[in-house]
Amino acid sequence: MAADGNITKDIIYDAVAPDDFESMLELDRYNARSTAFDKIISATHDHFWDPLDAKYIDFSEPFDMENEMILPEEMIVSLQTDYVSNHLKDHKTRVRFVNQSTLRTFSSILHGEQGALNLSASLCHVLKDQGAQEYAANQTREEARHVTAFAKYIKARWGRPVECGPTLKALLVEIIGSPEVYKKIIGMQMLVEGLAMGAFATIYAKTNDPLAKKLTQLVMTDEAFHHKFGKIWADRTIPHLTEKEHEIIEMWAAHCFQTLLFNLVAPTQQRDLYEAFGLDPERVIAEMAQIVTDDTRRQNMKEQTNIFRVLVKTLVNAGIVTDRTKAFYATYVDLDELRGEGDRMVGDDIAEEGIKYLQEINFKDRAKQVLIAAE
Repeated sequence: MAADGNITKDIIYDAVAPDDFESMLELDRYNARSTAFDKIISATHDHFWDPLDAKYIDFSEPFDMENEMILPEEMIVSLQTDYVSNHLKDHKTRVRFVNQSTLRTFSSILHGEQGALNLSASLCHVLKDQGAQEYAANQTREEARHVTAFAKYIKARWGRPVECGPTLKALLVEIIGSPEVYKKIIGMQMLVEGLAMGAFATIYAKTNDPLAKKLTQLVMTDEAFHHKFGKIWADRTIPHLTEKEHEIIEMWAAHCFQTLLFNLVAPTQQRDLYEAFGLDPERVIAEMAQIVTDDTRRQNMKEQTNIFRVLVKTLVNAGIVTDRTKAFYATYVDLDELRGEGDRMVGDDIAEEGIKYLQEINFKDRAKQVLIAAE
């Protein structure tokens, strides 16, 4: 039986209810494997990496947390307010504030990766096509190493993560628990993965910590492929939607986007941080509201690596945005400009460089294994 509310336009995305294992035992299913994902599945060997093996990434690499900022202070919006900036005059206090703020960024990423792991695993239970199911299993494995890697990074720099913000938590719970495959793919493979690619590209470009730079690049070598899974779905689904189905999908995408845009780094979710530094959270929130407006969001989204610009580009390229919602997105970005930029995503170049680095390590090891076997 199909999951209720699924909008399936291509047999490769056919889904069953999560508890309907009997459908997986149908004999005809075993010979009806789609080849649509074979290239992405095979490519996993090229970008294999192990966060527990120091030859790929060494989490014991030191960083002077007391005197150096992991991210530059211009990335910490609250520090752009006069109140916070004047209050945190002492350099070491300022460094500590920036690094504590950065902990919240990396904690959100860690929780997002855990969400991606659970979501990919949940796709394994519902996708009926063997090829799609194998891809989802493959992604589950890759997301698991991201959770390990970000947990190790946070442990090395801060000791432990902080709680997941209520907005991100609610969205992840909604996406993972949803029986509809389209909600999972738009919410996670397109929007949260798109958000991640933008965030990683920004951290990669701006961090002062070489370990954070290497970590984000390694993760991007995987995420670029996860993003493609969402694109294949869009290419095979969006052109065949009825008007009503397109509206359902478009409004769901706008709901996810709006949730992330207005709440992901909301100052209301950082009250404990402000209080720990002797700041009045209400005053910080009020001053930030004056500097974070639609105009500043529009300015920020002119940057190629702006995480929300990347999200809008993902939806535009997929053909999800129509006249119905374009005015909402046009408040922040020039949609025609986005369309003219083509399919390449921010982070693709960084990921490609990372894959070359991994191929050198992995190919070297394979050569050694062949020699040992030959002996």
